[in-house]
Amino acid sequence: MKIGVIMGGISTEREVSLQTGQEMIHHLDRSHYEVVPIVINQRADLITQVQQADIDLALLALHGQYGEDGTVQGALETLGIPYTGSSVLASSLCMNKQLSKMLLKAAGVNTPVGLYWQGMDDYDPQAVEQLGYPVIVKPNMGGSSIGIQLVQHEKELLPAVKEASRLDQTILIEPYIKGTELTCSIVDGEVLPIIGIRSAHSEWFDYKAKYEDGGAEEKVIQLPPVIEQRVREAALASYRLLQCKIYARVDMILCQDVPFVLEVNTLPGMTVNSLLPKSAAAAGMTFTQLLDRIIASSLHERKREWGMVQYV
Repeated sequence: MKIGVIMGGISTEREVSLQTGQEMIHHLDRSHYEVVPIVINQRADLITQVQQADIDLALLALHGQYGEDGTVQGALETLGIPYTGSSVLASSLCMNKQLSKMLLKAAGVNTPVGLYWQGMDDYDPQAVEQLGYPVIVKPNMGGSSIGIQLVQHEKELLPAVKEASRLDQTILIEPYIKGTELTCSIVDGEVLPIIGIRSAHSEWFDYKAKYEDGGAEEKVIQLPPVIEQRVREAALASYRLLQCKIYARVDMILCQDVPFVLEVNTLPGMTVNSLLPKSAAAAGMTFTQLLDRIIASSLHERKREWGMVQYV
């Protein structure tokens, strides 16, 4: 089978995507797959490079906009090329934090909900004052904690909003919930061992904590059975409600034994420091086995979605 590992892209998460792609390439079983790296530098690259490569399946290592938001998935569907991970709808829903939070809240899943601003035109310090400091300011669409800041006081608000607005036209301002950071990796509808996260140098799991060696302590966490069941149920409810398929990662804060879902990642990082491979390893699955499972499940899912059509 000829696998195209699609990485790079045009989002702020390009460097993380390149790391994910290289890690995938390193661990793919060459006795089963012919591997073709496909690096995207601009939007037009996708269709031309994929067609030239003549691949059987696209292994997506993309993150952020034009990669994780359904646009690439839609383009690949148009070309008739199967791809890994969730379909167009789930990818789009999960990329839009505000929309996904509205759906989660309506379904009774706990999630931080605050203010939704259309850039600087909606800037209103009094509304944030009513929300109560500290707050988290973040771009509505994005990942890897890029552009996200913890704001303790009003004097820190304007710079944080300007930075988030530089990355996205819409931003979220949410109450900062202090607690234990958790991540739940899900593969084929199965919640893998839950990982607890403790940042080494910051109050929360920021970009440095995620990607620098020694930035955070990340290990399987032992929770009381009742609490663990709540966390697993919240993760699965989010995964199913947002119609995720194949695999995803649900990030949470556990506050006073209540799990609050922060976001759902449909193409979670797969770098050497990433959480999904660590959770899979704790379940007894090697990185190579994880990729095999993602590829096999994705092929099966695309066939089901596309009505057993003959791939181009």
